[in-house]
Amino acid sequence: MTAILDHGVGLEGSSRLWTRDFTLYFGARSVSLLGDAMMQVAAALAVGKIYGVSGVGYVLAVWTLAAVGFVVFGGVFADRIGARTVMIGADIVRVATQGVVAVAFLTGTPPLWLLLVCSSLAGTAAGMFQPGVNGMIPLIARDPQRANATLKIADAGSQLAGPALAGLIMALSSAGVVYSLNAATFAFSGLCLMLIRARPAGGPKRSSTVLFDLRRGWTEFRSRTWMWSVIVIWVFFGMLVFGPQIPLGSRLIGERLGDAAYGWAMAGLGAGTVVGGLIAIKLKPARPLAAGGVAIFGFTFIPLSIALEPSLPLLIAGHLVGGCAWAFWSVMWSTSVQTQVPGDVLNRVTAYEVAGSVSGVAVGQALVGPVSEAVDPRSLLFVSAGVCVAVCAALLTTRPIRNLRRV
Repeated sequence: MTAILDHGVGLEGSSRLWTRDFTLYFGARSVSLLGDAMMQVAAALAVGKIYGVSGVGYVLAVWTLAAVGFVVFGGVFADRIGARTVMIGADIVRVATQGVVAVAFLTGTPPLWLLLVCSSLAGTAAGMFQPGVNGMIPLIARDPQRANATLKIADAGSQLAGPALAGLIMALSSAGVVYSLNAATFAFSGLCLMLIRARPAGGPKRSSTVLFDLRRGWTEFRSRTWMWSVIVIWVFFGMLVFGPQIPLGSRLIGERLGDAAYGWAMAGLGAGTVVGGLIAIKLKPARPLAAGGVAIFGFTFIPLSIALEPSLPLLIAGHLVGGCAWAFWSVMWSTSVQTQVPGDVLNRVTAYEVAGSVSGVAVGQALVGPVSEAVDPRSLLFVSAGVCVAVCAALLTTRPIRNLRRV
């Protein structure tokens, strides 16, 4: 009976979310996301003070490029040997990379090459890890949307606590301590994942080559017009909105209101994500991507709230609205992918959609430093706001996206 309930099967288990496996997965994701949220502030502030906006952009860009480059292989191996196994291996690598950077900060000023190498390795591990994030949900939860929304709230809590905690530690101690805690979060995540009992359903998998598996995943991805249409739109969103956001936001907010204000803005983003996740638990629209497309308009308030240089309360409010919009869209998207794609290829299809959506972010992060030297950073953020509106319109006017029905 315990095993049945743990895997969410049976009359009682079918309505239960908090099974043993989901609780462990929730713990793994919550703690590792807390570390990631701390690292955004640590990288923006610590690396920025040493190497400027360009340094922050380069460190973030090599991480993103490595993640994009290896995410499709993460999908293949997650389908071959199990998402849980690949995710544990990725956590082990990130414990090592973050530990090395922590030692470098604690013993002096880390050279840029070391930050770039460790960021690249951590990005590679993240790319291997990410496909399993989607692939694990159907194994541990009967209600994917409720699970996704609950995890999004955990993400929100991390976004709320992580930046404030990182800012406090940076003020009282050093970046090395923040990186040390980040390494510890990945160790905790790996331990929780080791304790999960869920395994992929089905019999033994047919022998195949990595190339064949890659091609199968691409075929499944390409056959879904609603999916690749979203990714094409998201390339522009990543390049012109998401990529520049952290380097420009940390610089402009920090210069005008101080480093602590940037931490509060990120905390506002996290609070908004909590609200968006709670809404997504209750609201189950018949056309999830259409509803998400309407919601994403709210993300416009993040670049606007930075570019217009309002007071700190209005800055936080803009990030709160943007976080709510982002959380609701994320839940609608993740749930659509998990429920529309067969389980035996879910990790590979997820890998292609992640690679496509994140590729634009990498370009934006790499270019933001040089471009901001030639163009007023505030003007770039106004462009980002305009792109948010265009993305919302594109999602709603593309018929396969707008008409996708809830499963």
